[in-house]
Amino acid sequence: AILFIFSQPYFSNKNATKLQHFWIYLDNSLSMQARGEKGFLLPIAVNEIIESVPQQSTFTLLTNDNFHEEISYLEFKKTLLNIQNTAKIVDLNSVFLKINSISKNKIKTSNEIILISDFQYDYNNKFTNVTPSFTAIKLQESQKSNLSIDSIFISNNANQNLTISVVLKNQGASKDNVPIAIFNDEKLISKQLFSVGKDTLKTVTFSIQNQEKIKGKVEITFSDTFGFDNIFYFTVNSTKKSNVLAIGNETDFLSKIYTEDEFNLVQNTLQNVNYNILKKQQLIILYELENIPETLSNSLQVFSNNGGTVVIVPNSNSSIFSYNNFLQNLTSAKIDSKIIDNLKITNINFNHPFFQNVFSKKVNNFQYPTVNQFFTFQSKNSSEIITFENNSPFLIQIKAANRSIYLFSSAINKKNSNLLNSPLIVPIFFNFGKFSFQHSQLYYYLEKENQIDVEIQLQKDEILEISNSNSTFIPSQQVFQNKVKITTKEQPSEAGFYNIQRKKEINEIIAFNMPKEESILQFLDISNLKDESNDI
Repeated sequence: AILFIFSQPYFSNKNATKLQHFWIYLDNSLSMQARGEKGFLLPIAVNEIIESVPQQSTFTLLTNDNFHEEISYLEFKKTLLNIQNTAKIVDLNSVFLKINSISKNKIKTSNEIILISDFQYDYNNKFTNVTPSFTAIKLQESQKSNLSIDSIFISNNANQNLTISVVLKNQGASKDNVPIAIFNDEKLISKQLFSVGKDTLKTVTFSIQNQEKIKGKVEITFSDTFGFDNIFYFTVNSTKKSNVLAIGNETDFLSKIYTEDEFNLVQNTLQNVNYNILKKQQLIILYELENIPETLSNSLQVFSNNGGTVVIVPNSNSSIFSYNNFLQNLTSAKIDSKIIDNLKITNINFNHPFFQNVFSKKVNNFQYPTVNQFFTFQSKNSSEIITFENNSPFLIQIKAANRSIYLFSSAINKKNSNLLNSPLIVPIFFNFGKFSFQHSQLYYYLEKENQIDVEIQLQKDEILEISNSNSTFIPSQQVFQNKVKITTKEQPSEAGFYNIQRKKEINEIIAFNMPKEESILQFLDISNLKDESNDI
């Protein structure tokens, strides 16, 4: 049974004599900053809970970022008064899992589960007969429109000026003469007015002086449902290029993809490999070698162990014995045999992280590239990126320990394949370079997993920290010979600028923003949820 209350919290009689235990989930996500008829949703909910609950009861309180088990009324009240909004998002299934895992071994005279939320966008859960009875209290915002800064990108990077494009998202009625301003290190650089149509996107551009480093902030002045999405932070750090070494016969297509503005490309034949520069590379491509000498194999093993990325494109006449000797030092992959057969390259794994944000939609009607011969292989700890029409792999990624290796199953020269004439070739090889060293981006989002490579050599017992004027934390990090890979998710918790630093030495400045999903004006239809409950 599910009881729905639209306008006011429901609790049992405050003066009831039967002992009660309340399981209360209070949503403190960013969307609960919206204003309702009586004021801002979260503090109004807190006050009404405090005034309504029976003081003789006990409580278990769940929020998006905290959990307090079986506490008294006084502790419950104190905890409620200290609750702040958070960028962390949870779904109802995880709330019920938490309640069930704790309550299954406890017997109470009376248990009541109460969910208090605006039930924004992702609360379309399917409830089953194992879902306990609960009361749902839906809080309503008073406004039905919202204007937010959706994203920012650099559309033109000239020598003197930088063009910053700001994408604005309008939900609701059209809006006119909205002020927007851009700042660098809190100094106003430019401002203008813009208008935007009903339920549409609008791009506003600023032309600012190109500088080596920019601590940028864009702000719109407009009062609507949410205020947290009116500010957007970004940084521009000094341009850093990824180092790419291709070993094999020189080929034109690589120089067209790894252009001088983003990459330092060096092409060596097998006979002229400069082993002194290997450790300075982020990406090494073995391009259609027939054999892989032991000296090169050993050097690549060291390179890979230190976090370098290796791409292997075999030759149609490659020695299976030589390649397997090389592969066994790096991966679990093993080449089985060579097959002479014409196959189409038809299947792209759009869900693979390799192709994230590459395609705006799934491509089904492009002209499929083909190969005339290929190798079959077996591999553990691998994921398929592209496959043939018979579902055998054409390109896989192999991850083992700190290594990232990409393996093609066939040569891609024009005698064996027409892949070089396909639009696929550019995103494939560009992403090899992009993912080989993940330079800091314009901005990141809170509560998302973000990976940042920092070009630095740490001494023993040294670590990198992330800090701003209010807090400092130590992120998850992998230390390699010439870089440190940082991963963030749970922290930081506030939008703004942060320093990546060794002790007090600042290496880079990065920017974090609130999750843009919290700006969406889509909420659960209580009547739909109630219809589901009738079948329970």
